[in-house]
Formats: sequence, structure tokens, C-alpha cells
Amino acid sequence: MAVYAWRGRNARGEAVQGQLEAQTEGGVADQLKSIGVAPIHIAAASTAEPDGEDAGWLARLTHQPLVVEDILVFSRQMYTLNKAGVPILRAFAGLQASASKPAMVQTLRDIRASLDQGRELSVAMARHQDAFGSFYISMIRVGELTGRLTEVFLRLNEHLEFERDVRERIRQAMRYPIFVLAAMVIAVIILNIFVIPVFAKVFAGFHAELPLITRGLLAFSGWMLAWWPLLLAASAAVVALLRAYLRTPNGRYRWDARKLKLPIVGEIILKATLARFARSFALSSQSGVPLVQALTVVAQTVDNTFIGSRIEQMRDGIERGESISRCAAATGVFTPVVLQMIAVGEETGELDSLLFEIADMYQRETDYAIKGLSAAIEPILLAIIAVLVLLLALGVFLPLWNMGQAAMGKGGG
Repeated sequence: MAVYAWRGRNARGEAVQGQLEAQTEGGVADQLKSIGVAPIHIAAASTAEPDGEDAGWLARLTHQPLVVEDILVFSRQMYTLNKAGVPILRAFAGLQASASKPAMVQTLRDIRASLDQGRELSVAMARHQDAFGSFYISMIRVGELTGRLTEVFLRLNEHLEFERDVRERIRQAMRYPIFVLAAMVIAVIILNIFVIPVFAKVFAGFHAELPLITRGLLAFSGWMLAWWPLLLAASAAVVALLRAYLRTPNGRYRWDARKLKLPIVGEIILKATLARFARSFALSSQSGVPLVQALTVVAQTVDNTFIGSRIEQMRDGIERGESISRCAAATGVFTPVVLQMIAVGEETGELDSLLFEIADMYQRETDYAIKGLSAAIEPILLAIIAVLVLLLALGVFLPLWNMGQAAMGKGGG
């Protein structure tokens, strides 16, 4: 199929333009009319591009990958189009025509091509697993099998909104302390490089014995000035090695387990992760996914290897015929209240609704903890700042004070 550039007017009379793939110009006109656009001009798109290595560099520099917001909008649009009864091929043609992000246009084009070849939607999306994720694709597969694809798109949209909200709240709560810590590090570097060396020259001219704190500050400043290239290289090496270690399965598992035990933020991460698990599990179970398959998929979507291993432990126990509540209790990550709710849901057959309630409960607790995060961190930051200011004040002004007292005593005698 060829690529055609088109210009037209939508139902409101507004000028719109874009590109579409079709066999002929008439095929482009049919696609535009199906989405309510009156074509004005259709022509073969120019394929002139920078050749060779320049094109590759330009594409890499300007490429914007798909993010959660793109998938969230796509889910809402697909829910609306499916609910309105628009055929899926026409729906994808409309979305491709209205998409402004090149990565989304490319993804929709590839999915359309796969659908034209007779592939199922879940199979076509599986070609872009990095963008959609295994959980999303599994839910689309369930929607196809059960004939509830429209409902699945709605639930996926709600699920993505929930996850984005949790991440944004945590990121917003951590923004202030990270900014303060970065400012403190920059201030210490500036003081050691530009300020303290000036005082060192002043102190050297007095030929007097300096206090211990001052000698420590001068020694640390001299060490930074003498070894700063090695310090930068060592810092970069430590960061690179740490990132390489976290990419290994063992390193990722240990770090994810350690995150849950961090002071102040560890509990927030745990509750947010369990809220994501409960909502994902409830969504899978309510959509008709078998428990074992649901837990397998959910274990890959909680974004924590340690919690994922505990979910896989639950799955193995259920495969052996044990109850969900007993397997959940064996993981050691759920509170007694949650375990009781799971047991009641299992006995009454209302596990799905209770799992949603568990997710809402964890979300409320996460929101409450995030709101108190700044209040909990501020005293610690103030204490650190106070200690640094005290050390600098004593180290710089104490010898000046002692010298001034000595001069006054000498002059008075």
C-alpha cells in the first residue's frame, strides 16, 4: 500500500490534514468519509528524506516513544468507538488519521496492517509489547474470547488512570525533598571549591593553631580540589555499576525488597504496589481470566520483583489446590484485614468486588501517607541543613573569633 497526504475539512468545517495508507486515492477518500472528513486534496506523500546515517541520527533525536498517557487516550477512544458500533478497521483508520505523534501513527499503522492480514487484535498488539505491556495485551485477548472487548477497553482506561495517579502522587511528594537535597549538594560543592580555599589563605597568614572542625573542613576542601577528576570518575563508575547490577535478576530482586523497608517511603511503595496488584487481579478475574493465568500476568505488572515473586508463590499454591486466602497469608505482605476480606470474598463468591475494595483501601492509605510524606521529611531535611550550617559556621568563624579575642587581649595588655 502507498502513503497518501491529504487535506480536508471535518464536520465543524475546520481544516485538517494528515497521511493515510491505501491502495488508491479513492481508498483514502473512503476512509476519510467514514470518519466524517470531507477530502479536498489527496496526493502521494513525498518520500524524500535525509539519506544514510543522517536520517538515522535525525530519527533517533526526534523520536518520542509512546508513554502511559498515549495508551490511556487510545483506550478511551477505542472504548468510545466500540461502544458506538464502529468497525474495528474503520476505528483504527480514524485514530491513525487523527493521531499527531509519529510513534502512535506508526503503531496504529502496523496494527491496521496486521488486522488487514487477518490477525487478531491481541496478536497485532503483541508486536508492540513494549508500548502496551503484557497485562494490557492479555486483557485484550480475554475481551476477544468473551466478546466483552468494549468493557475491557473501559476497564483498562480506568486501570491506567489509577496507576498514573499513584505514580504522579509519589513523584510529586518526592519532588521537594529531592530538590532540597540537590541544592544542598550543590551548595557544599561551591563552598568547598570557591569559599573555603579563600578562608584557608586567610588562616594560613595568621600562623595560628586552628580548631579541629576548621582543620577538617580545610582538609576536605583540599581533598576535593586535588582529587575532583578522580571523584567524578569514581561517581560515574559507581552509578554505571549500580545500574548494571540492578539490571540483573538478583540485583533487581534485592533492590525491590530493600525499597519496601526504606524509612518513610517504604510503606508508601508497598501500599501502592499492593493497590496495583489488587486492582489488576480484580480486573483479570472479573473479566473471566483463570486464576492461575491471571496471577501469572499480574506478577509481571506490579513493577516490583519481590512482590511479583510473592504473587507467583500464591499462584503455585493455588495450582496445588490450596485456597486463595491461605496462599495470600503465606506471602507475608498482606495485613490481617485484607486477608480477612479475601477469605470472605472467597467464601461468598464476591472476590472480585472485594478485591476492588481492597485496591480502594490501599489507594486511600497511599494518598494519606503521601500527604504526610512532606511533613515527615521536612524535619529530617531541616536537621541535616542545621548540622551543615553549624559545621560551616563553627569551622569558618570560630578561628576568626579566637584570633579576634587574642588580638584584643594582646592589645589590652
